[in-house]
Amino acid sequence: MDATELRALQAPIKERYKADPATAVITLKAKGSIESEGIACKVETGRALAVAGLHPATGGSGLELCSGDMLLEALVACAGVTLKSVATAIEVPLKSGNVFAEGDLDFRGTLGVDKEAPVGFAEIRLRFEVDTDAPQDKLDLLLKLTERYCVVYQTIRHGPQVAVSLKRA
Repeated sequence: MDATELRALQAPIKERYKADPATAVITLKAKGSIESEGIACKVETGRALAVAGLHPATGGSGLELCSGDMLLEALVACAGVTLKSVATAIEVPLKSGNVFAEGDLDFRGTLGVDKEAPVGFAEIRLRFEVDTDAPQDKLDLLLKLTERYCVVYQTIRHGPQVAVSLKRA
């Protein structure tokens, strides 16, 4: 897909959203079941069933997916798709590339060993390595726009309002 094809594909969608902003607001959903062996949660991904469990640093077997890894994987996926989309739109030819995400956790907080230790990622680092002949000013723009339009990055960075509830089934 080139920039012209991308613009042609997105033009009617953008027009609809401009004409009727309410159509641009969509609720994405995820569902998991805790009816499984051990301490695990089966998550419906839309394509398959993913089984998440405890990280080995908290007593997990390592056979199930770690939700922290899944968060980083979602960031990598979103950032990679956004980078490619932006590169296409601004005509930055990419020969190849990789996206890396790393996050630091202190499991003392997760396990309640130290009440002062934070629960969750203390720091996340996102890095792109691309093979391209594009000039640096285009790469700077590519990074800026990728940051601007990556949904998962912006969600992590700005922390949306979150509501939690518990009810009987």
